[in-house]
Amino acid sequence: MRKYLNRVAVAAVSIAFASEALATEWNVSLWGKRRAFTEHVEKLAELVSEKTDGDFTLNISYGGLSKNKENLDGISIGAFEMAQFCAGYHRDKNPSITVLELPFLGVTSLEQEIALSMAVYQHPAVQKDLARWDATLLMPSPLPQYNLIGVGDAPKTLADFDGLTVRATGGIGKAMDTVGAVPTSMSASEVRQAMDSGIVKAVSFAPHAHMSFGTIENGKWWTTNLNPGTVNCPVVVNTPALQDLSDEHREALLGSVEEALDHYVTHYQSKTMEAWGPALDERGIERVTFSDEEIAAFKEAAAAPAAAAWIEENTARRLPAQELYDLVTGMVASGS
Repeated sequence: MRKYLNRVAVAAVSIAFASEALATEWNVSLWGKRRAFTEHVEKLAELVSEKTDGDFTLNISYGGLSKNKENLDGISIGAFEMAQFCAGYHRDKNPSITVLELPFLGVTSLEQEIALSMAVYQHPAVQKDLARWDATLLMPSPLPQYNLIGVGDAPKTLADFDGLTVRATGGIGKAMDTVGAVPTSMSASEVRQAMDSGIVKAVSFAPHAHMSFGTIENGKWWTTNLNPGTVNCPVVVNTPALQDLSDEHREALLGSVEEALDHYVTHYQSKTMEAWGPALDERGIERVTFSDEEIAAFKEAAAAPAAAAWIEENTARRLPAQELYDLVTGMVASGS
């Protein structure tokens, strides 16, 4: 009987170890706090856990694993398995996806932003570009067109931006430069302090970020229709970690992306955009709307030169830059 019980005990321990071995935990590096910008990652974690009965979990950290500008580096060394970053934070590290940050592409919805991003992410040259960092592109973080909140006198014309210090990254920064503004690139978490101290007088963000990072609290004016572009902020996974997943866990992850993005879009539109107008009104923030003629002149000054420079620069990097640009603009033109 004692031998029998011992064999049962050993078997039970073996089963326990086997179960533990089957469980998978991934660390996910985000920043700031939970907000509209991270809802797809939160939903993804929920779906993956549900589909695997808790055997595969995503442990989400807001700034505890890495600085946001170092998330791609962390992925490359396997410091964590999943991360979010913005292409404009380090353009030299991910030049291929910066095509999505060119100014005045004409994107009109979050759904269109998703379609464009996924098409670019699936391009072989883009996948090869990110493979240098052992990164596999999983999904975008679609954002609406950026606009500015600022302090001081509200601009009445585009000429009033001359000499204005603006937090603007990527293509938006280049666009602002064409109207005489002085663009400064910094991470979102640094913006409020820079605004309070006078380092910048205006900040280019999507509405959720203006609320999340506090620029709406001391802003005096908001541009309603500048719409120079947006930033592209993918969620990536460490490629070896993805390859090491069991078939079941990999399917749970990849098969949940579409639903996570659907949740993101619904949440952004129903929570953020509906709250944005009342939030401006409550704080007495002046809305600044530019004429159609000024916006057309802004686009003419910024769009074509930025695109030409991007194509030249990235062709020199041996990327199929014209092909990537044509992919994006062709999809926009067709309404895809």
